[in-house]
Amino acid sequence: MNQSGGNLGNLALIALWFGASVSIAEIMTGGVLAPMGFSAALAGILVGHVIGGFLLYAGGRMGSYMGLPSMVCTQMAFGKGGSWLFAILNILQLIGWTAIMIITGAAAAEAISVQTFGISAQSVWALALGGAIIAWIALGRAGFSKLNVVAVALLFGLSVILGVMVLGEDAVYAPVEATHGLSAGFALELSIIMPLSWLPLIADYTCKARHPRQGALFSALGYTIGSTFMYVIGLGAALYSGSPDPAQMLLAANLGLFALAIVVLSTVTTTFMDAYSAGVSTLALFPRLNSKHVAIVMAAIGLGLALWVPMQQYEHFLYAIGSVFGPLFAIVLSDFYLFKNRTIDPSLMLQLNGAIAWVIGVATYYGFQALAWPIGAVLPAMVVTAIIYIMGKKVMPELKITRN
Repeated sequence: MNQSGGNLGNLALIALWFGASVSIAEIMTGGVLAPMGFSAALAGILVGHVIGGFLLYAGGRMGSYMGLPSMVCTQMAFGKGGSWLFAILNILQLIGWTAIMIITGAAAAEAISVQTFGISAQSVWALALGGAIIAWIALGRAGFSKLNVVAVALLFGLSVILGVMVLGEDAVYAPVEATHGLSAGFALELSIIMPLSWLPLIADYTCKARHPRQGALFSALGYTIGSTFMYVIGLGAALYSGSPDPAQMLLAANLGLFALAIVVLSTVTTTFMDAYSAGVSTLALFPRLNSKHVAIVMAAIGLGLALWVPMQQYEHFLYAIGSVFGPLFAIVLSDFYLFKNRTIDPSLMLQLNGAIAWVIGVATYYGFQALAWPIGAVLPAMVVTAIIYIMGKKVMPELKITRN
């Protein structure tokens, strides 16, 4: 149990996670829901974020209690070999997020700079954003605390200005054409999956909390409040501009340099966390490496993908995250909270009961997705996975692969 606490205070953690939520990706996902209409989309956003925020707190509290990062915590339920697999999947997810954030940030910055300055240079913007992210990682503790608090304060002010523009009484909304069928389950799904995508990362930071219990709570609240706010801004901005494209949303608000500042700051404060946690997850595979150096390499890889790989099928990327990490953490959290497993067995290479339940959970996710239920797919898949794991643990002998 982590009783001594770390070096991240409550203010630093709430700023860190609020900054993570203020991103172009959150605005874009909120905008995707615009064809549903404001009221229906808002209901899905609020309910989904309450569920996602609760899951974030549960994962963050586990990390702060154990004093261990996320991928190390998975060893309790899956063994070392299982944690290696999930660390690899998490690294791939985080590199993908790094690339997506740089691509969307650079595209939005270019659109704004063309309108404001008449300059078109998306690759230059991508390089500038990638360089800023690498510099933020290199700052280490200063980036996590003092500078991040200042950046988030600026972001909050700028986001309020944007919110007033697109959600105020004078805002006139235009219909947004749907590119596919939309339902209440679709809104709920996209609102749960975004917080869920941070679940493999949150313990990387709460394990360093000065006040473990409060740190987990402040982290979850910071992200949930900020993400809900940004989804609603994205929803309103899409209806205001008539387009779910973040660049068009910001251009319609006619904020000029303020919009550019939102793009740059939000991309940096969110994406450096993806790259940093990719470095931390790499330590589960190669413990002797320096996490900061690896994080810089991961940011550089994400930048390379952003420069040469076009972003497509964004929603399918989110679904893939839900299918993998939803069942994973249904098992990890059940093992930690219900079975009170708080130990890591160094000889355990793979806990087969958990691995089998996870595979079934992934398949279940896509089965529920095909059914198009009003509650989405990730939530029922997590419930089914947890039930399978709990029943299996109670009625079946533990199947283990151990190292002699």
